[in-house]
Amino acid sequence: MVAFGLGPALVVYLWCLQSLGKVGWLIAFIFTACAALRLARFNSQKGSSEKRYFKGLASPSAAALVAGFVWVGTEWISVSTVTEPNRFITMIGLIVTLSAALLMVSNILFRSFKDFDIKGRVPFVTLIIVVMAFVLVSIDPPIVLFVGFLVYTVSGPIGSLMRSSAKRRSDDSSANS
Repeated sequence: MVAFGLGPALVVYLWCLQSLGKVGWLIAFIFTACAALRLARFNSQKGSSEKRYFKGLASPSAAALVAGFVWVGTEWISVSTVTEPNRFITMIGLIVTLSAALLMVSNILFRSFKDFDIKGRVPFVTLIIVVMAFVLVSIDPPIVLFVGFLVYTVSGPIGSLMRSSAKRRSDDSSANS
């Protein structure tokens, strides 16, 4: 709860949401509360039969998204003439934090990647891909990690829309038959 909820909320609040006053405090609190609810849901669904998907964005991913945003922002500010987050960056921080919070408690399915078997023989190509991933991250860790978690975060809603669209099409085709 502290590592995946309170920590990222406090960091993003102190970095950019603090300038919003009570609204910033409220957004940080909502993130913390949603992380607590997400962790409670995870603990209560341990015996769930569906292993390929998480229901709601996993709290470590939400924490990485929010912390990654702050990391990218501080890197950007250190190389620019800006000395602190401006209003635009603060609004993006609000959107990223609130979106991550709400996705944690949503019913949207996110891949868990628990179905990958790495205990047996691993193909050589897989090893090359892992090495290349490390190389990619080492080029610019803040950007690469933030973009990676952003892509994962967006993959849940996009996958949900694709599944509902495919279901609707199959329901339409079965109704027309």
